[in-house]
Order: sequence, then structure tokens, then C-alpha cells
Amino acid sequence: MSDGARHPSDTAPDTRDTAPDTRDTAPDTRDTAPDTRDTAPPSHTAAPPSHTAPSDHDLESWIADRRWYASKGSVPRLRTLSTADGTRLVLDEAPAAPAAPVLYQSPVTSGPDGTIADATADHAWITALAARIDADPQSLRPIGRVTGARVLTGEQSNTSVICDTESGARVIIKVFRVLHHGDNPDVTTQLALSAAGSARVPLVYGALRSSWPDVGQGSGTATGHLAFAQEFLPGLEDAWRVALEEAHAGTPFGDRAEQLGAALADVHRTLAEALPSEPADEARRDAAVATMHERLDTAAREAPAVAEHADAIRAVYARATATPWPDLQRIHGDLHLGQVLAAPEPRGWVFLDFEGEPLRPLAERSLPDVTLRDVAGMLRSFDYVAGALAHDADPVDAAAWADEARVRFLDGYQRGTGADLSAHRELLDAFELDKAVYEVVYETRNRPDWVGIPLAAVTRLVGRGAS
Repeated sequence: MSDGARHPSDTAPDTRDTAPDTRDTAPDTRDTAPDTRDTAPPSHTAAPPSHTAPSDHDLESWIADRRWYASKGSVPRLRTLSTADGTRLVLDEAPAAPAAPVLYQSPVTSGPDGTIADATADHAWITALAARIDADPQSLRPIGRVTGARVLTGEQSNTSVICDTESGARVIIKVFRVLHHGDNPDVTTQLALSAAGSARVPLVYGALRSSWPDVGQGSGTATGHLAFAQEFLPGLEDAWRVALEEAHAGTPFGDRAEQLGAALADVHRTLAEALPSEPADEARRDAAVATMHERLDTAAREAPAVAEHADAIRAVYARATATPWPDLQRIHGDLHLGQVLAAPEPRGWVFLDFEGEPLRPLAERSLPDVTLRDVAGMLRSFDYVAGALAHDADPVDAAAWADEARVRFLDGYQRGTGADLSAHRELLDAFELDKAVYEVVYETRNRPDWVGIPLAAVTRLVGRGAS
């Protein structure tokens, strides 16, 4: 059995500013081995990096080789905007860069011979960063003195550092590499949950905000998050791997799926209390459904099998538009089984990565949304467990397993929220169908042999709507 073939949400290239991956397991390649180049502090007091900082020109060749450099194949043209807060922010204005210039956080050290090194692997720099996070007024609890640190390798878009602390706690600090103006929803959502006492996310220590010059802002200054510190949870498997193993073995997952639904209800209930919510007015409903139609148009062009169902799909969307919508609130935004860890009881399921749908602009990801979007994402993920096993070298028919998991997950969620999901069935169907349409496009482009998984869901959902 292979666990490498995940849901499209967990296989697409990671272009997001993500929260720390609190897992430290193997052989899952998303959880990489620690970089032992920096596993302990120096034997005597570490001094801050000295020597002359590299010029923007010298930094260009170094940054082009970083995994997190977004404009692969182009020649960077850098301009330093800020060296405040012990770090360095450089704007890439390369002609071959994406549509807009990209702002990178690139703290470096330079030796006497001019060699450039990443400061995130420098014990003194990480110690200073932890102190700055502790000093931020929004931080919840102190990291304290860092006694050892090691960098996780293999990440695409950010850099995570596992820190041993004087208190004995292990903390993972994520250094965001590509910066944007505005709040990072992964930080603010998990801060709100942790401040409310929720154990459904890794315990949050705090975050570091900063500001930098930005002529695109009316004030001439942008602000955003530079780093985020959370509890490190080593050795935990994610729900995708747990579900795949149990489905392969034929082990019933109903109880755990029901607990997962109740855990998601707990997250949604806490967020509704901790962060603003608002009614789903006509403008917001129309905008959400318009996005569904846009995805359908793309899918119909690329996948003839979807085009055959286009009218029936639009009918589902029309019914969703006409039905009452629940209030909008902060949600996860990109939920699937790979975004949940299986912690030992009594803690249970722990949720990760609240940055939202990666294709949406950062500012939109913090907007209140429909909780059923998260529910639909998890329903699709259960379907993909069965689909992955059907495509295994030793195929397993897990369709009944997935059906039971979906039903029990909804039971747990409904019990946890106290809401009657049948009153919003048309809306839930629309969100699940929208997700399946996206999956058809992904599979058509990347794994044509797998397109039958989401197409089966499309057929099922439009058939239920017609009955």
C-alpha cells in the first residue's frame, strides 16, 4: 500500500504561506529529517553574526537557488527594503518574475571570505527571533531561552526551525519567506483558537509582525507576519495516513470519523465565538456561486465528461443560491484529512494549516465564509481514500468504508453543532460538487487515470439533486 497518492489539495505544488508542519515522522516526505548542521548551541555564548552584509547583487545568485524562491528559472533583481527586526526583506523586481514583484524575507550571515549562509541555521539569530516573538504584544506565552535548534529541510515555501527550550518544551518556529501586506489567516485563526483555550490546534506561543515600505499602500507602509511559533508535536500521523491504513485493513473507521466531525464542530463553534461573523447577504452568496460557475466553465473546457453534466451541475448551484445560508464566519478554508493530526486521547484530532484556499488572495482568505465548505472538503477526502486504494498496486474496494466514514463524520458534526444539516443539504451538495469539479480539472491535468474518482462524485451529486 502506498500513501503517496493524496487528495489534490495535498498534492498540488505548495505556493502558500503555510503554518508550521508540526509532524516529525518518516517516511512521509512532507515531514523531512532535521538538518543536523545546527542541532545545538555553540559551547560558549553565541555572538550575533558580524562581518559585512552581502550586497543585493551578491544575494541574487544565492537566493535563486533557494527552494522557496518563487520565480524559478529567472534571474533575480533584488532591492533591500528593510533590515529592521533583525531580518532582511528584499524585493525581487526581475522582469521574468510573476505579475507583481515578490517580497522575500531573507536573513543571511556572511563570513570573512564572503560566503553567504542562511541565518535561520544560526543559533544566535534564532534565539533573537524567539525573543522578538516573546516581546510581541499579541504573543500568548513565552518561548523562553532557546537551548538548541535545528532546521527542517525539504520545505518548499517557508523555513521551519525546531527549538529546544530551557523549560523543556519543544517549539517550532516558522519563518515566512514570501511576504504579503495584511494578516496571515493561519496565524490569526490559530491565535484566536489557542487564546480561547482550544486544544484542537497546536498550542500557539506567538507571532512576529513587522512593517516595511510599500508604495502600493495609501500610507506608504505595509504590515504583515514574519514568523509564527507553535507547540511541536513529534511522531504523530496525519488523518490521511491513519484512514488509508485502516481502510486498507478493512478496519471500521466510523467511530473515529464521528469524533473527527465533532472535533471540526468544536473548531467552528470556537471560531464563531472568538472572531466576527456576519449574515450571508445576497452579494456574498452571489459571489460564492459565481466562483463555482467559473470553475465549472474551466472544467467543461478541459474535461468533456464534466461538460456532459454541466446543465445538471448549474441546477444544483441554482438551488443552493435559493436556499437559506447560515451565517458566515472564519473557517479552515482548505480542509482535508492531510490537515489533521491524530494525537493520543484525550486530546484526539488536531487541525493544521488554516491559511485557506491557496489560489485566493491573502486578504480574501480572512473573510468570513460558510462552514459547510470545510465539511465538504472532508467528505471529498474520504472519497479519495477509497479512490487511492482502488488505484493501488494491490487494489482494495473501500467504497463501503468511505460511505460509512462520510455518514458518521456528518453525524458527529451535526451533533457537535446542534444544527440540522438536512436544512442545508442543497448548499452542502453545491460545495461538495464545486470541490469535485476542481478535482476533475486537477486529475485531467496531472493524473488522467484518476479522473474517475471525482467524476463518480459529480454523477452521484447531480443524480441526488435530480431525484
